[in-house]
Amino acid sequence: MQPQTLGSGVVLLFAIACGLAVGNVYYAQPLLDAMAASFAMAPATIGIVITLTQIGYGIGLVLLVPLGDLLNRRRLIVTQTLLSALALLMIGLASNSAWLLLGMSLTGLLAVVTQVLVAYAATLAVPAVRGRVVGVITSGIVVGILLARTVAGGMADLAGWRSIYLLSAGLTLVMALLLLRVLPKDETAQATTPYAQLIASVFSLFKEEPVLRQRAILALLTFASAMVLWTPMVLPLAAPPLSLSHSEIGLFGLAGAAGALAAARAGHLADRGYGQWVSGLSLLLMLASWLPIALTQSSLWALLLGVITLDLGLQAVHVTSQSMIYSVRPQAQSRLTAGYMLFYSLGSALGSIGSTAMYAWAGWLGVCLLGAAINSLALGYWWLTVKRGAPSRCATPAS
Repeated sequence: MQPQTLGSGVVLLFAIACGLAVGNVYYAQPLLDAMAASFAMAPATIGIVITLTQIGYGIGLVLLVPLGDLLNRRRLIVTQTLLSALALLMIGLASNSAWLLLGMSLTGLLAVVTQVLVAYAATLAVPAVRGRVVGVITSGIVVGILLARTVAGGMADLAGWRSIYLLSAGLTLVMALLLLRVLPKDETAQATTPYAQLIASVFSLFKEEPVLRQRAILALLTFASAMVLWTPMVLPLAAPPLSLSHSEIGLFGLAGAAGALAAARAGHLADRGYGQWVSGLSLLLMLASWLPIALTQSSLWALLLGVITLDLGLQAVHVTSQSMIYSVRPQAQSRLTAGYMLFYSLGSALGSIGSTAMYAWAGWLGVCLLGAAINSLALGYWWLTVKRGAPSRCATPAS
C-alpha cells in the first residue's frame, strides 16, 4: 500500500487501540501486593508476574509481529485483539496462580498487536510526517501504560484487583469491532517469503542495519531502567510509614503520563534529523531523575518530579529510535519493529525481576542505585555510538 496522509481521526484511533492493548501488560504493577496475597506468593518473587508477561511479549515480537510483512494486517490485528480479550478473561477469572501466570503470558504474547499497529501506521504515512505520526501513536502507548497503573489502582480499591481485567476484556472486544470497521479493506498482498525465512530475516536485519543494532541496545537499557522504577514502586509506597492505597499509588501514573507529551515533538525533531542529540539529552534527563526518586520515602513530591522526568526522557528516546529505524527499510517495517521491540521486552523483563530482587536485598536505595547504573550505561553507550560516527541526522526514505 502506498504511503498516504492519515486523517487525524484514524491516527487517534490507532493511538487509543495501542494504548489499550499495551495497558493490558501493565495493570499488574500497582496490584502485585494484592495478587501476592490472593495466591500466597512471596513478595520477593511476585515480580515473576511482570516478567512472564514481558517474556510473552518478547515471544510475540519474534513470532507474531513479522507476520505484518506477510499477512493481511487488518485480519491479523483484529484476530489478535479478539484473542487478547479471551486472555484477559482468563486472568480475571483465574482460580489459582497457574492460571494467573498463563493468562499473563498470553496477554503479553498478544499485546504485540500494538507494534503491528505502529508499523502499519508508519507504512501508511508519507515519509515527511512519519516521525510525527509515530510520535502521536506512541504517545497513546505511553499514556496507556501509565494510566493503566492509575485505573488499575482505583479499580482494585473499588471492586478488587480482578475487576480491571474483566473491564479491559470488554473494552478490547469493542476495540476489535472498531478496528474491523476502520482499517483499510483493500490492502494489497504482503511479502511472499516463507514464514521460517521471514522470522530468520528479523535477526539478519541486525547484521545489516547498524541503526537497528544501536537503537535496540538503547531500548534494552532504557526500558530496563524504567521497569526498575515502576515494578517495585508499589512495595515501599504500600508499606508503613507511607501506607498508600492502590488508588493513591496509581495516581503516580498520571504524573508519568506527562512524559507522553514529548512524543510528537521528539518525532518531529527526528524528522528534521536531530534524533541522536535528542537521545543524548533525554538519557541525561533519565539519569538525573534517580536523585529525586531516591528521596521517595521522605518526600512524595520528589518521587513525583522523578517520575515525570524519567518518563519524559524515556518517551523521547523511544519515539526517536522508532523514527530512525523506520526510515531504513519501508518494506520491512514489521520486522524492524519486531527486532527493536524484542530488546525492549528483554530489558523490561530483566528490569522487573532484577528490581524486585534488589528491593528484597537492599531496599529502595538499592533499587535507585541499580536504575542509575543502567541509565549511566545507556548514556555511555550512546556517546560511543556518536564518537564512532553514527548518523545524527535521520535520512528521508525513498517511498
